[in-house]
Amino acid sequence: MSLLIAPEISDRARRNAAINRLKEVGGFLPTWSELADPSKAEDGKAPDLARVDPDSPDVANLWRVHWFNGPDRKTRLKTPMHIVLPPELTGVKAPVVVMVGCNFPMIGAHKVLAAYGCLVPRLVTGGFDPSHQRAIWPSTGNYCRGGVAISRILGCRGVAVLPVGMSRERFDWLQNWVADPSDVIRTPGTESNVKEIYDKCAELERDDDNIILNQFSEFANYLVHYHCTGHAFDRVFEPLKRDNKNYRLAAFVSATGSAGTIAAGDRLKKLHNTKIVAVEAAECPTMFCNGYGEHNIQGIGDKHIPLIHNVMNTDVVIAVSDAATDSLNLLFGDDRGRAYLAKRRKIDPELIRQFDNFGISSLANIVAAIKLAKRLDYGPDDVVMTVATDSAALYGSEREAYRARKYTNGFDEVNAGEIFGRHLEGIADDHVLELTHVDRSRIFNLGYYTWVEQQGVSVEDFDRRRKQEFWQGLVDTIPAWDRQIEDFNAEIGRQSSA
Repeated sequence: MSLLIAPEISDRARRNAAINRLKEVGGFLPTWSELADPSKAEDGKAPDLARVDPDSPDVANLWRVHWFNGPDRKTRLKTPMHIVLPPELTGVKAPVVVMVGCNFPMIGAHKVLAAYGCLVPRLVTGGFDPSHQRAIWPSTGNYCRGGVAISRILGCRGVAVLPVGMSRERFDWLQNWVADPSDVIRTPGTESNVKEIYDKCAELERDDDNIILNQFSEFANYLVHYHCTGHAFDRVFEPLKRDNKNYRLAAFVSATGSAGTIAAGDRLKKLHNTKIVAVEAAECPTMFCNGYGEHNIQGIGDKHIPLIHNVMNTDVVIAVSDAATDSLNLLFGDDRGRAYLAKRRKIDPELIRQFDNFGISSLANIVAAIKLAKRLDYGPDDVVMTVATDSAALYGSEREAYRARKYTNGFDEVNAGEIFGRHLEGIADDHVLELTHVDRSRIFNLGYYTWVEQQGVSVEDFDRRRKQEFWQGLVDTIPAWDRQIEDFNAEIGRQSSA
């Protein structure tokens, strides 16, 4: 397939340039398997991280691009950080387990893993020359931040392309990390305007020195999440299962976004026969009913089907309204909302403090998990797992804007109770579609208009993705990618000692 990068050297001159750049910055590349399970990195291979600030542009932070960072983002945990939401909050019997993504270095979001996964195959095969080429990172927010961070610490230039209507906090971070203010390119619209990002990338791609790393079509994004994120969720489930032998990993819930994170569901289904649940905005129900529109669940992207989404292995689609996520962002982040939860709803104060770990798309995932549990009548042994991809810290400006727009006379505990009653206690199992083969085919076929008609993917390559053999073939390349990275590191070592 023309868009696939094979685990073999394509350009030795570019590869040598990448090796030289890694020598200059003084680092080695962790393999995907070492990020999937950092405890397996060979002694002495990983740098001493005790001296390294997780928010600094230090190449050593590559070795923190994994799910096992502690809340201080410096220490390493045996089991990835996660939060089990109790029935008094969710209103369902099923345990809802949320894995926390804000402990990743530099950007405080898990998309830095996807960015690393997408750039490294090009470095080790000679597909990208960091000495003069620019890495272009199209995104609705966190992926482009991750790309800029990875680019900077590897000594190359990264360019963020994202909609102008994304949260202020994203742009504030980018301005502090890019080499030049012009490396932040604002495209028209908001979360739903992905095509406008693609149009800008098509313009940039006319310059051979611009390499587009499109998370929606980079199959390395799928692979790194299948391998690393899927393994992390399995590691979270293991101790839960030990403590309760009747537990089953019933479902994995994830907003599709670029369809990278949801790849973890493919691994969990293979291990545990887990249902894979895709989440989108009710205001833009592309998968649910071929719909379109605008919404504010930032970070999930829509109005198209990503090329790397294994649609034919997806079991359920759930649409969540941004009215719910905006309201819960206020309830969980406001002092009066938290006081209501503690005093009136008797929610554990320690759990309430953990709400700092939930960004807007995280709230969408949680609402969808509750909808699923209600629709399928899940009981206390049916574990539903989902992910908080980033934290509330990225959405303070959105919270204040919503408060000013919705509660002109001030926000109080009565308002907090109304939000709890409507958007938690009152969650219904509407906008839940259990997919048949026909439904899957409809959603799959929607991708034709983006990838074949607009982006030039051949029909033959597009259709190959219908079969699970295609996706398993991708997974089978992971050991080869690890070997390519190891060979690349060995060459850095040889040249450094010469």
